[in-house]
Amino acid sequence: MGINNPNRIPENYGLRIAAGLILFFLIMKLVGLAHLTELRLLNLVILTIGIYLALKKFKKIHHENLNYFRGLITGVATGGIASLIFGIFLFIYMKIDTGLMQAIVENEPMGRYLNPYIVAFIVVLEGFFSGLLVTFVILNWVSTDEVSAPVDRDI
Repeated sequence: MGINNPNRIPENYGLRIAAGLILFFLIMKLVGLAHLTELRLLNLVILTIGIYLALKKFKKIHHENLNYFRGLITGVATGGIASLIFGIFLFIYMKIDTGLMQAIVENEPMGRYLNPYIVAFIVVLEGFFSGLLVTFVILNWVSTDEVSAPVDRDI
């Protein structure tokens, strides 16, 4: 079943988004820009592209049908999985590279109250709600089935 299993789309695309977020973070770290928190807006671009592709795959597997609520669940789950994986990565990274955590403490307005646990939690929470917003916008932009249309229970 693998990648064409509609129940695995959030996992597959969530992992891809997380890989993109991690790669972007590591590139920014290598070029010395990881301390610029404003660059996390580009994470939203990565998240948006990933969720869009997940919903596109969902629609393709379902014979060009996209039930609004199933799409909403798929998109939010995709974003949630990606955010959770990225948050875990950042937590581990900040435990290893204490310099990054120290830079956050020194340069952020509420930095003195932060630690790797709180930062990772904030990243996961921010990512989850960004995924919810992105999914909502995408589903209202692309054509979906009528909300009252029955959901295919065999899939």
